[in-house]
Amino acid sequence: MGSIVSKPPAPSLATPQRNGEPVPPSASHWTSRRADSWVRGHFGAPASALAPPTCPHGRCAESGSRLSPFGLELGCTREQLTQPSSVRAVPAVAQGLSCYPGLQGGSRHSPVPRLPPPPPRGGGAGRTALVYHEEMTAARLLWEDPECEIERPERLTAALERLQQGGLERRCLQLAAREASEAELGLVHSPEYVSLLRGTQALGTEELRALSGKYDAVYFPPSTFHCARLAVGAALQLVDAVLTGAAHNGLALVRPPGHHSQRAAANGFCVFNNVAIAAKHAQQKHGLQRILIVDWDVHHGQGIQYIFEDDPSVLYFSWHRYEHGCFWPYLQESDADAVGLGQGRGFTVNLPWNQVGMGNADYMAAFLHVLLPVAFEFDPELVLVSAGFDSAVGDPEGQMQATPECFAHLTQLLQVLAGGRVCAVLEGGYHLESLSQSVCMVVKALLGDPAPPLSGSMVPQHSALESIQSVRAAQAPHWTSLQQQGPACLLNPSTSSPEGRRPPVSPGGPGFKAAEAQGSAVPRSLLDQLHLYPTPPARTAAALTAQDAALVLPPDVLRPEGSAPQEETQAWARLHEALAQDTAFIALGKVLHLLNGILDGQVSSGIATTPAASATLEVAIRRGLSHRAQRVLCVAVGQLDRPPDLASDGRNLWLNIRGKEAAALSMFHVSVPLPGTTGGFLSCILALVLPLAYGFQPDLVLVALGPAHGLQDPQAALLAALLRGPAGGRVLVLVEQESTSQLAGVLARVLHGEAPPSLGPFSMASPEDLQALIHLRGQLEAQWKMLQVAAPS
Repeated sequence: MGSIVSKPPAPSLATPQRNGEPVPPSASHWTSRRADSWVRGHFGAPASALAPPTCPHGRCAESGSRLSPFGLELGCTREQLTQPSSVRAVPAVAQGLSCYPGLQGGSRHSPVPRLPPPPPRGGGAGRTALVYHEEMTAARLLWEDPECEIERPERLTAALERLQQGGLERRCLQLAAREASEAELGLVHSPEYVSLLRGTQALGTEELRALSGKYDAVYFPPSTFHCARLAVGAALQLVDAVLTGAAHNGLALVRPPGHHSQRAAANGFCVFNNVAIAAKHAQQKHGLQRILIVDWDVHHGQGIQYIFEDDPSVLYFSWHRYEHGCFWPYLQESDADAVGLGQGRGFTVNLPWNQVGMGNADYMAAFLHVLLPVAFEFDPELVLVSAGFDSAVGDPEGQMQATPECFAHLTQLLQVLAGGRVCAVLEGGYHLESLSQSVCMVVKALLGDPAPPLSGSMVPQHSALESIQSVRAAQAPHWTSLQQQGPACLLNPSTSSPEGRRPPVSPGGPGFKAAEAQGSAVPRSLLDQLHLYPTPPARTAAALTAQDAALVLPPDVLRPEGSAPQEETQAWARLHEALAQDTAFIALGKVLHLLNGILDGQVSSGIATTPAASATLEVAIRRGLSHRAQRVLCVAVGQLDRPPDLASDGRNLWLNIRGKEAAALSMFHVSVPLPGTTGGFLSCILALVLPLAYGFQPDLVLVALGPAHGLQDPQAALLAALLRGPAGGRVLVLVEQESTSQLAGVLARVLHGEAPPSLGPFSMASPEDLQALIHLRGQLEAQWKMLQVAAPS
C-alpha cells in the first residue's frame, strides 16, 4: 500500500484497533495517505524482447520445426505445436489432501508427515497457475481522495497485459477466481466485520465515503465486498491447485491487497487478509504443519503479523521501509526486536529498512543471511508470498532501487524450499511499468525460466547491514542457524533508538519535496537501463553417456547427439594427456559442443558426464574465458585442483569444496572442507558460496563433481539449483563418469527448473565446520562485501 503521513484522529472516528481490539495510544497509528505524484517512466525494453515465441510452449525457434538454432532435437511434437497453448476457465480444483495425523504445532525440529512430491515439471502449459478475474478491476475510487487514488484498477490490467505481451499468460494454467465463502473469510475475520462489509453493497456514495473515513487509508465502493471475496478466493484456489498437485506453483493477480487487514478492521487499501486466510485454509483443509509467509512489500504487513504472532506453525518474514519508526505504519512492533509472542516467539522475523534506496545487493543479502537460514531450519511445507512491488525501483511509495529481475532471483531462491510449492499473491505496487515488469519476472521464475543477471554493484549498503545485523541478533536465541555469528550478536536488536531518527515527512514540506524528487530521479537512473533478457530457445541440455540412455528426464530437456568439430576438440585435448583417451576425447567433444551452445545463447544450461573431470574442467574454463565470458565462476567439488598456470587476473573465481583445509590463497582462490551436517552444508552454501557467486557476478558458472566429491544427491541438486541465479542461468555441470545415473538425472531436472529434493532433518553444524567458515569469512569480507552480515564499525 502507499506511504502514510501522520494526522490527528478525527473526533468522530472509532478508537484505533488491533485485531479488532482497542490499542493503547502509544501503539496508535492514525495516519493520512500522502498524495504522491505518479512517477511515470519507460523501461526502454526493445519490442523484440516482448514478442512471444511462435511456439506455444516457448521451446521451438520455428513453429512446426523440431530443431533449435543449437541444432538439437526439441521435445515439441507437431501435435503439441498445434494443440491449444493454454487451459482457460478451469473449474476449482477438487477438494483433496486429508489432514495429516501426528504431531501438532510448529516445532522447529519435529518430524511430521511430508506432503507428496509435486508433479514433475514437464513441457507445455499447466505447471504454473495464474489466477485472475476481470471483475476485480471493478472497485474504483468514487470520490476525490488523493490518499487512495494510486490503488486503481490499472494495476491489474497493466500487469496482465504485460504477461500477455511476453507470452507468459498462455504458458500458465489459467484459473478464473471464485468468491470466497463467508465461512472462509471467518477463518481470520470476525462475523461482525464480514457483516459490515456485506452491507456496503446497499450503501450510497456518501454513506460509503463516511464509512471509509473510519478506517486508515481505505475506500469502499459498492463492489468492495465482491472484489475482496474474489481476491481471497483467488488465493485459496491457488493454494488448492498447488497442494492437490494440479499445479506446481503460481501467482494470484488480485486486488484489493490484504496484508494490512486485521481481524475486524480494514487498513491501508486492504479489506480481507488474502494471504492470512490462505494460510489458515492450508492448515485446516490440507493439514499443513509449517507454512512460511514471505512479505516483500515495502510496507510492514502488520495484519499478518497480528494474526500469527503467537502461532509457531507459521513463520512470517517481512522486510519493510521503517526509517527508525518514522514510516507508516509507525509501529514499534515493526522493528527487528518484535519476534512474536508466547509459543510464537522467533516465528515473526522483521527486517526494517531505515533508509530508502535499498537495491539488489541489499535484498539478496537479506535473503542469504536472514531469511534462508531460518527458512531451511523451519523446513516449510508451503511458501506463501505477499508479493508487493512497491519495493521495486521507480515506485513512489517505496523509493527503493531493486530492479524487476531481482524479484526473479528472490522467487528462485524460495523455490528450493517446500518442494517448490510457492504461491505468490499480489499486494502493493503503484508504478505501472515497475509493477508489470516485476510481475513478469516472478512468473518467468515460477515457470522455471532462468533469471536475468542482476545489474549494479553487489555491495550492500551500510544501513542495510545494520538492519541485517539487528535482526540476526534478535533472532539468534530462537534459531540454531543464526546462533554462531560472532560479535554481530552484541548489537542491540532494536533499530528505533532516537539517535539519527528522521522526522516524519509532511505533505508539501521540504522533506516531502526532497523525497519526491529522489523517487522521481530513480526511473531516469535505473529504469531506463532495464531490458528484458530473451530466454534461450532451449532451457537445458544433457550430454550423457550410453549407460544413461534410459534415464527419465523432463520431455524438453535436450539430448544432443552432436559434437564440436574434430579440429577444435583435438586442439583442446592437447592440454592434457588424459583427454587423448577415446572415451575422454568423445566426452570432451560433447562438452565443448554443449558449452558453445551456452556461451552463444542457444541453450541456457547443461550437464555432461566425463571420465576426466579435472582435465575437462580446465578446458571448459579456458574455452569460456576465450569465448564471450568475461568472468567464470568455478565450483569444484571433490579431488580437483586449480590449474597451476591459470591466470590470476580476476576473471576466474575458483572455489573448491572438499578441500583439505579452509584457505583463501587469494580472493579468487578459496578452499573449504565439505561440512558433515545439513546445517554445516547450508551455512557453507548460504554464507560463503552464494555471497561469493553473486558478488563476483559471473557470465558463466561451471560446477564440477570430481572423484570422491562426497555430495549426496540432494546436496548436489541444491547446489546446482542455487547456482542458476548468479550468471543468469548459464550453468554447466560436469559429473565424473563414476557417479550414478540417478545423480545426473536429478541435476538435469533442477537445472531445468524443478525443485531439489529435501536435505532431510536439520542438524547443527559442527564446531570445526563453523570455525572454518568464520576463518574464511574473516579473510574475505574486506574484498567480498556480500559476505558481510554486520555493518563495519
